[in-house]
Amino acid sequence: MHTLHMCSAALAVILLLLGLLKYRFPYFAKDVLYIFRVIRIRVRMGEFLKKKPFYTILDCFLEAAQKHPNKTFIVFEGKTFSYSEADKQSNKVARSLLEHARLKEGDTVALFLGNEPSYLLIWLGLSKIGCAAALLNYNVRSKSFLHCFSCCAANVLIVAAELKDAVEEVLPTLREENVSVFLLADECDTEGMESLADKIDQASDEPLSPALRSNVTVGSPALYIYTSGTTGGTVVLQRKFSASQFWDDVRKYDVTVIQYIGEIMRYLCNTPKRDNDRDHRVRLAIGNGARADVWKEFLNRFGGIRVMELYASTEGNINFINYTGKIGAVGCVNFLHRKAFPYALLKYDMLREEPVRDHRGLCVEVAKGETGLLVSRITTTAAFLGYAGNLQQTEKKKLRDVFQKGDLYFNSGDLLRFDHLGFIYFQDRVGDTFRWKGENVATTEVSDVLVTADCIQEANVYGVSVPGHEGRIGMAAVTLKEGAEFDPNSVFSQVVSYLPAYARPRFIRIQDSLDVTGTFKQMKVKLVEEGFCPSAVPDPLYFLDDKEKSYVPMTQEIFHSIESGSIKL
Repeated sequence: MHTLHMCSAALAVILLLLGLLKYRFPYFAKDVLYIFRVIRIRVRMGEFLKKKPFYTILDCFLEAAQKHPNKTFIVFEGKTFSYSEADKQSNKVARSLLEHARLKEGDTVALFLGNEPSYLLIWLGLSKIGCAAALLNYNVRSKSFLHCFSCCAANVLIVAAELKDAVEEVLPTLREENVSVFLLADECDTEGMESLADKIDQASDEPLSPALRSNVTVGSPALYIYTSGTTGGTVVLQRKFSASQFWDDVRKYDVTVIQYIGEIMRYLCNTPKRDNDRDHRVRLAIGNGARADVWKEFLNRFGGIRVMELYASTEGNINFINYTGKIGAVGCVNFLHRKAFPYALLKYDMLREEPVRDHRGLCVEVAKGETGLLVSRITTTAAFLGYAGNLQQTEKKKLRDVFQKGDLYFNSGDLLRFDHLGFIYFQDRVGDTFRWKGENVATTEVSDVLVTADCIQEANVYGVSVPGHEGRIGMAAVTLKEGAEFDPNSVFSQVVSYLPAYARPRFIRIQDSLDVTGTFKQMKVKLVEEGFCPSAVPDPLYFLDDKEKSYVPMTQEIFHSIESGSIKL
């Protein structure tokens, strides 16, 4: 019985490899290697899932700390933390929170911190007592902050000292909801907040009992993620990205792997050239959003770095990775991968903002070379868990009756293209989000802020392309309240106060009315195509000018300055 099973499996692999060989000969070896790596990972994951008690990321860290306690775990601003030091410090964090925040297994704690070692140490400490961490984006403010905080049902908030003012704005609401707020400082004089750093320092660093997390299972939340993260191993952190300092840090800390978003590559390529541009040990760059032209320039300038562009989303059930090195691609169609995680590209109606359906009410797959909406079948192995605390948004991402009645797919909201060799290319986003500066912007969130301005009646927010930039920058078409005039100063104050920099609409277009579909959905396609060029747009246009601290009339001169790059966005 075992022999027959093994022979069948071997035959299937041989047939699979022959099929791949037929149309992807130049990359055949890499395809084969990828297939076996996927199989190995799946087998290993299966072994982890069977372990009793459940094997968590924390267990992986603790094994590493025991195996090589003195190895560097984190490098930050010239200071290093070994695995052993991180282990002990996270013990202190856990003990202080058990005592002063009165946490119990299953609770959620929101972290409102910048890039610093405390982020990792607090997360590890929370894991040791069976608590989940909600990773709040430190750019969010006011209503956006409260929305993100409420989604994860946290009862404790830990705040970096430099973000104290941002939390004080919403502190009355947090106090009404009995949220315990801790400031990562030695002292705090704000009523409703407690200091935490001093309590951590005074706590014991003795190991904690595994019994404190004995009920953690594969279904337990570990993290609530609102934005992109990083990988494990030794990690070199900086508070903020600096293009001019980047390669000096890479050489200083002997970095071998870097993580990027597309804009980072462009920033690095725009720095003045140096004689030592290729003097580094970086062997791998992994990330997403790199344009093909920037990708080529990056390799030509900084040397033979293996770039592994990927496609993935935090909540999604499908991902691709470019293991072949094909410039511009996010991955390639692989028979085994597609069998295990069925996906397709659907014809998409940009005006109606929905997939095209045939006379049977089923979706239509695009031909090779055409752009389509990426969907992936929801199964037990490719699950879609949805959004915490938001059933409506979760249901919105589910697409039913795709290829047969009753089937269920995850709607990625992204347009991709498969070429005739099977390579996969990211094309654009659709619907209610766009991406700028490596961040996802929710158009409804921006609209909600704009309409609170005294002069604005309605707002239709969308992203527009800018020459030489990755992603799309924010723009809004608005109508004014009856008898009101556009107030550039108050609108500027509104968006700066309540929106992070990357989400602020850089251009505003004043219209008499907003175009809507038959079902009263705002239409964006034509607005996106018309962009922000004053000569192409018949309506009044305004530009967010940081120097003037106001929205100023958009001129052809400003447009040309943006196009040439002399105005930095």
